[in-house]
Amino acid sequence: MIDKKKETVEGIIIEALPSATFKVRIAGSEEVLAYPAGKMRMHFIKILPGDRVLMELSPDRRRGRIIRRL
Repeated sequence: MIDKKKETVEGIIIEALPSATFKVRIAGSEEVLAYPAGKMRMHFIKILPGDRVLMELSPDRRRGRIIRRL
């Protein structure tokens, strides 16, 4: 099994998009498309524009998974 190390970064939600996706601004002016992790959906944790979140980035730094609301 190949274990790909995911980078964990902090960001701010800019915009809520359809299908439970979000535009997130991370360090600098980089914008990433992200979706909430399954545990966040299961526990009905709300994410709104302006929230600070912790997320895992894919190796290409274009998509991410929101793992925690700060």
